[in-house]
Amino acid sequence: MSALLHAILAAASGRGRQVALSDGTNHIRYEELRPAIDAMAEMIEAEAGPAGPVAIELGNGIDWVVADLALLSLGRACVPVPPFFMPAQREDALRDAGVVASVTPEGIVQFDHRPAQLPEGTAKISYTSGSTGTPKGICLSANGMLATALSVIDRVGSDKAGLHLPMLPLAVLLENVAGLYATLIAGGTYMVQPLEDIGFARMFDPDAAEMLAAIERTGATSLILVPELLGRLLAACEKAGRVPSTLHLVAVGGAHISPDLLARADRIGLPLVQGYGLTECGSVVAIEAPGDLAGRGSVGRPLSHVQVTIEDDGEIVIEGNGHLGHLGLVGQPRQPAPIRTGDIGRWDEQGRLVIDGRKSNLIVTGFGRNISPEWIETLLKERSEIAQAMVYGDGEAALSALIVPSSPIADVAPAIDAVNAALPDYARLSDWRCTKPFLPVDGTLTANGRLRRGEILAREAAFRLFDRLVLRTLPARARLLRVPQIQAGLSGRISRETYAAYLAQAYHHVRHTVPLMQEARQRLGHRPTLVAALDEYIEEETGHEHWILNDIAALGGDPQRAVALGPSPATKAMVDHAYRTIRERNPASFFGMVYVLESTSIALASQGADALRTSLNLPSSAFSYLQSHGALDQDHMRFFQSLMDSIEDPEDAAAIIAMADRIFDLFGALFATIPMEFEHEAA
Repeated sequence: MSALLHAILAAASGRGRQVALSDGTNHIRYEELRPAIDAMAEMIEAEAGPAGPVAIELGNGIDWVVADLALLSLGRACVPVPPFFMPAQREDALRDAGVVASVTPEGIVQFDHRPAQLPEGTAKISYTSGSTGTPKGICLSANGMLATALSVIDRVGSDKAGLHLPMLPLAVLLENVAGLYATLIAGGTYMVQPLEDIGFARMFDPDAAEMLAAIERTGATSLILVPELLGRLLAACEKAGRVPSTLHLVAVGGAHISPDLLARADRIGLPLVQGYGLTECGSVVAIEAPGDLAGRGSVGRPLSHVQVTIEDDGEIVIEGNGHLGHLGLVGQPRQPAPIRTGDIGRWDEQGRLVIDGRKSNLIVTGFGRNISPEWIETLLKERSEIAQAMVYGDGEAALSALIVPSSPIADVAPAIDAVNAALPDYARLSDWRCTKPFLPVDGTLTANGRLRRGEILAREAAFRLFDRLVLRTLPARARLLRVPQIQAGLSGRISRETYAAYLAQAYHHVRHTVPLMQEARQRLGHRPTLVAALDEYIEEETGHEHWILNDIAALGGDPQRAVALGPSPATKAMVDHAYRTIRERNPASFFGMVYVLESTSIALASQGADALRTSLNLPSSAFSYLQSHGALDQDHMRFFQSLMDSIEDPEDAAAIIAMADRIFDLFGALFATIPMEFEHEAA
C-alpha cells in the first residue's frame, strides 16, 4: 500500500460514520471507504489483468475517486484522461502511457498497447494540457503527491476541511491532489457531483448562476478554481448581492490573476487565497495562508516540501518533490536536479513569491525593449469589455494583441485606448483584432487556463475567409447592436410608428439589393463562382421590397407614402457607398454587404419579430419580410460561408472585409435616425 493511501485510510480510521464522499444522492462514509476501495481494486485486477497502467475516463463522481484510490492500493499507475481531450489526444495519451485498460461509464475496457517504460514508483501519469499535438505525460510518485497534500493542509489549516466541492475535472492534477487527497487526509467531506449538475453543461462556458446555486445548495466550505471560473463566480455573487455564507476558502491557481479580480473578491468578502504550482512538482508549490493576505498580488510563501530560489535573470527554480520523468523519453528516470520553471518571479517585502510572467514568453521588440506580455494582458483583462487577450510582437517595432470580447456588444476599442493610455510608449498596442475564445478543447488554452501562444497564432493563420470576416468585423457589429433602436426592437420596446418607420427605410435599401447584385455581376464576369452565386441571390431576392410594402399596409400604414417620402440621408449614404465601392473599387466587395444584411436580419427575425408581434399585438402578416428573411438568411449564411471559404484572392478578401466593416457602421447610422417616438406630420 502506498504512503498516500495509508495516510488517507489512517485519517479514516477515527471518523467512522462521517461522510467521506458524496454526490448529493449517494454517500460513502469513512468506515466504508476501505471496503469500497478493495471492491474496486478486485474488479480492476479481474478485468484489467495483473499489471500495467490503467486509465480513468469517468466524469466527476464517487466512482472516479474510488477507482483512483483503488489503483493506489494496487500500486498501479493511474492515467486520468481529461474530459476535454479530443479523440486523437485521448488515443495519443493512452498509447503513450501503454494503458492496458480504462475505467469508463460502460465498465472496464481493455487495450492492446505496447508497454511503456515507466520510471520506478510511478503512481500517476498526468497529461499537462489539451495540446493539438501528442500530449506530454509527467510521471509522479505517491510520496510526492502526499508531500504536496500535507503541505497544503499545513498551510491553509486542517480546520478548513469541511465540505469541498470540486469545480474542476478530477483529471486536473490541482483538484486531484490539493482538492481530493488533501480533503480526505484532513477528514473533510468531498462533495463530488457531476460537473453538468453544478453549472458545467458546457465545460468551457459554465453557467455562473448555476455555479453559485450549487455552492449554496451543497453548503460547500471550500473550492479550487482557475481565474476564469473565479471571474464567473465573482460576477454571479455581485449580481446576486451575496457571497455563499458557508464558504471559508476559495483557492485560485493555474494562471495569473488580475489585480482587479483580487480587489473585487476582497470587496465582496470572498475568502480567496492565491497559489502557484506546476505539474512537475506534484501541483502546488506556494499558496497564501488565509490570514496572510496584506498586500495582494503574491502567491504566498513556498510550501514546506520544496525550496524555491530566483536566478539573476528572474527565473524561478524549485528543488524537492520533483517528478519522476517524462514519458516519451524512453522511461528514463529524471536525475535529481533543480527544476527550472521558466516562470519569472520575485520576492515581495514580506518574503512572499510574486509571479511576473513566463521567461519564454518575453517579447523583445525591434527597439530592443524587453516586455512581459502577461503585464499588458492583465491590464486588458481588467477591462469588463475584454474576456481574454494575447499580446505578441517579438522582433516587431510595436506590439499587437488578439482580443476575445466579453459579449457580442462589448465596446472593445475604447477599452484598449484606456489601457494604452496607462502604458509607456514602448509597451502600447499598435494593432489589435478580435478572435474566437481560447479553449483547452482546441489546444489554445491549457487545462489550468494558460495561453498556448504558438497554437493560438497557428489557429489564427489557419482561419479561412469566413472566420476572418466574422472576427475582423466584431467591433463594428458590436457598435451596430448597441444602437438604441436595435436594442429596443430586439426586446419589443418600440411603437407601431417606429416599426413602420423602420420598414420604410428597409424598403429604400432593399429595393437596391438586386440592382447592386447586377452591378457586381457585370463587373465579376471573369469569376464564374461568384457570378453563379449572384445569379442565385438575384433569383431569390427579386421582389422582396414588395413584401415590405405589404407589411406596412398590414400594420395600418400607407405604403405609397413611404415610397414617396424617399430614403433618409443615412439610408441613401449606405446605398451610395455600396454602388460607389462596386463601381470604382473591387466589385467582390459587395459580398461584405451581403454578410452584414443577412447576419443582422437573422438576429432581427429570430428575436425581434416575435417580441414586436407580442408587444404591439400585430398580425403575422405585418412581419412577412422579417420572418421570411430569418429562415431564408439562415440557409443563405451556410451557403455564404462555403462561398467565402472558396475565395483565395487576398485583394478580394480584403475588399469584402472592408466593405462589411463600413456597412455595419452605415447600417447602424440608418437605424439611429429612425425616431423612437414617431412624430406624425400634419396632413
